[in-house]
Amino acid sequence: MTETPEVPELSSGLSREQARALKESFDPEERERIQDTVATLLDLLGRAHAMAVLSAFAFSEEPLRFSDLESELDIAPNTLSTRLSELTDAGLLDRTAYDEIPPRVEYEPTERAEALFPVFAHLHHWAMEHEI
Repeated sequence: MTETPEVPELSSGLSREQARALKESFDPEERERIQDTVATLLDLLGRAHAMAVLSAFAFSEEPLRFSDLESELDIAPNTLSTRLSELTDAGLLDRTAYDEIPPRVEYEPTERAEALFPVFAHLHHWAMEHEI
């Protein structure tokens, strides 16, 4: 039985060499599972406005409603609705509908999404030093 390698603390990032060594330390089956998960995540995050939606949650301290996101982000309502559904289906957002009139629906990031939030901090830090 192969032991699972110890995963280093990632908050400060890994060098390219450390990342390569970590990748090589996994058995081929686990490496394939990880690569498939990353590919699936990147496919989801690469969809129009998915990163903007998750970024809004990364910097919010409370649940957000559709109308909050619609006013904060310049996204067509049908696209926003689709992204929220996809992120919910992927287990990155929780959707809570309240039995009120008018109806109220709130979205909150799950622990899985919150584990991605340091990525947004890194991207914003990068943007402070670089421009495209």
